[in-house]
Amino acid sequence: MALPQGITGSTMPRRQLGRQLRDLRNRARMTTRVAAQRLEWSEAKIWRIETGQTSLRSLDVEAMCRIYGAPEEVFEPLSALARETKARGWWTEFSDVIDEGYEVYIGLEEAAARLTTYENELVPGLLQTEGYMRAVLAGAYPGISPEQMDRRVRVRIARQALLTRPDSPLQLDVVISEAVLWHRIGGEDVTRGQLERLRKIAELPNVRLRLIPAEGGYHHCMDAGRFVLLEFPVAAGEPTEPPVVYVESLTGSSYLDKDHDVERYREAFAAANSLASDAIPAIETTLASI
Repeated sequence: MALPQGITGSTMPRRQLGRQLRDLRNRARMTTRVAAQRLEWSEAKIWRIETGQTSLRSLDVEAMCRIYGAPEEVFEPLSALARETKARGWWTEFSDVIDEGYEVYIGLEEAAARLTTYENELVPGLLQTEGYMRAVLAGAYPGISPEQMDRRVRVRIARQALLTRPDSPLQLDVVISEAVLWHRIGGEDVTRGQLERLRKIAELPNVRLRLIPAEGGYHHCMDAGRFVLLEFPVAAGEPTEPPVVYVESLTGSSYLDKDHDVERYREAFAAANSLASDAIPAIETTLASI
């Protein structure tokens, strides 16, 4: 399934609008509580707007700007951005099988120019075969119906088109633990197919796949766990969006965009990467043992 071209959805406009509205509130020296009281909204709504979790009407943007004492010349640009938050990405067709909040990640991934990711247990989703996907999903969602399984697989396959899109394919820098190669998820045939895919995809010029051997010793990613650092295209010498770290856990997901947080994850990845080497020799060795 190919990704529709030129459809990036509302994630980036929502984040850009939320960040600018947050800046206006901070310049007004106004807390979220006071802003919520004056707008007769909940603090949770202010938080969702400022973190890009929800779309917004132009009238609401104008109301927020007036409360914050913003100059009138910013009303129209922000209102135009609000109209863009209504856009629908290709993934909205699959909202019934996308876990709560994950559509935000898909939108960020779609807009990203580069992904840097560490994985200690599973093959990253962008590199999985269909058989591997189905084995993972069957374990993660016991009792999943065949239809729901097919739809979840279609979402993962659609995301993988980013690696081979003709205009600026996604740059992917992956470090995985050697343990990922050992796990026999889905049985030997699925494992063999997955390893062969890893070997093939590692040959793409925009993909860098490295492996930390079991004897590699301690590194900071052991504490960090699996994560993805997303970086966005540059225009006029500046990133179109600040980098963000996505951290997924059993009970929910976090999006970290404060400079200090992003830098800590960069350092953790650099520490892991310093212990890693080209994954292909280990992949070939593991294939020979199956």
